[in-house]
Amino acid sequence: MTPLDHKTFLDEKAAQYNTPNFIESDPIQIPHQFSLKEDIEIAGFLTATIAWGNRKMIISNAQKMMTLMGNSPYDFVLNHENHHLEKIEHFVHRTFNGTDFIFFIKALQNIYKKHHGLEAVFAKNTLNLSVQPSISEFKKIFFEIEYPNRTLKHISDPSNNSAAKRINMFLRWMVRQDTKGVDFGIWKTIPMAALSCPLDVHSGNVARKLELLTRKQNDAKALFELDSNLRILDPNDPVKYDFALFGLGVFEKF
Repeated sequence: MTPLDHKTFLDEKAAQYNTPNFIESDPIQIPHQFSLKEDIEIAGFLTATIAWGNRKMIISNAQKMMTLMGNSPYDFVLNHENHHLEKIEHFVHRTFNGTDFIFFIKALQNIYKKHHGLEAVFAKNTLNLSVQPSISEFKKIFFEIEYPNRTLKHISDPSNNSAAKRINMFLRWMVRQDTKGVDFGIWKTIPMAALSCPLDVHSGNVARKLELLTRKQNDAKALFELDSNLRILDPNDPVKYDFALFGLGVFEKF
């Protein structure tokens, strides 16, 4: 395929899958339950954090997280007391458990009380039209309070060569201005051009078949290669192609 062929094909596939129908089977449906900005971003962050494995299980367990927080995630994060945390001690999603969940609540409270919220932390550190440095700095701030060692693994770090798929997906949800109503676009301080594609097995395999990616591992180096090629196709909105790559991989078994 020529670059023009790639763009035509992927633009069509992005438009095919970037529709409100996408929400019905995707974890993004969880933050779509809310209207308050802070509720959306906290629900989105927690949902993205556990977004690996079976999609139905992800959605079910993310919904449990919201229920355990009284379906008011921002109020719970900001105003919980220790006895409120007892009811989430037994939460489990794969390797993410109640210990991790409790720390996440405390770390988010610290971010909203001491750092002006999630958007402010990510926006402050978005450098050179890339959100990857901001993810590394976010992890430092997230773990600036006392933490259990087991929880470190649940926040990826691009400086350790991670593709940080789940955080990049979360940032797509928050930042991308989407006329179709899937992504929220409620964060105005980070440019869409700085976003990175959430790179996983499905999107990586499709990207390789389309010769948008040559590196075999799905790591930070592969993400840089994929981002570079997607930004050629659309410099302003490169991560719209996540819909195309994901749809081709998951729904069409491309």
